[in-house]
Amino acid sequence: MLFLLEQAFEKGVKVKELSAKQSRILNFLHHFLDDNGYPPTIRDIAKGCKISSTSVVDYNLRILEREGYIRRDREVSRGIELGARRIVRVPVIGSIAAGEPIPVPTPDTWSSEETESLELTEELTRGKEGVYALEVKGTSMIDALIGDGDLVLMQQVATAENGEMVAVWLKREKEATLKRFYLEPGRVRLQPANEEMPPIYADPENVAIQGKVIGVIRRVG
Repeated sequence: MLFLLEQAFEKGVKVKELSAKQSRILNFLHHFLDDNGYPPTIRDIAKGCKISSTSVVDYNLRILEREGYIRRDREVSRGIELGARRIVRVPVIGSIAAGEPIPVPTPDTWSSEETESLELTEELTRGKEGVYALEVKGTSMIDALIGDGDLVLMQQVATAENGEMVAVWLKREKEATLKRFYLEPGRVRLQPANEEMPPIYADPENVAIQGKVIGVIRRVG
């Protein structure tokens, strides 16, 4: 499955996401440098990442170099430097409905459900703290270019401005949903980005904002 990462609401920013093998190599480089104070050789990487061919390592290092994660001096056996980009680990901590709300145990348990993580540059998380990712279920945000199976990057916040795309916890129903937030007299309107779906109306006391969307990792193909 191929994903493209696109900054939400930022015009024209689109970056290829790293594969599992490239992320593994990048993590190995970080740990090797921390432990030894000097970079590994290609053979070190192949052994440490359990990759059978040094040519496969070299191919993936070329991609990491092209994307700005590392710098290389091919005349030196250990000529690998980490790039200027700071890498941020973003946990994928569960799913969120972009359709009818779906039950989840509690927002507090999302963090305990982490099954994977993303290695992203700090510029793609906008330098924000408390960034996490949720897998989207449903098509209610399809007109905002967020489809079923995509991942949304969320910044942990408890408040939102009208029109912002947020993850909302409906307290009494114990359900979560992804919608645009609008505070109206006496109620909250949770607006889908799909003309075929109606909004959800809720008592403001029943609504807890868990985060707002700052980026989208889009599934393609």
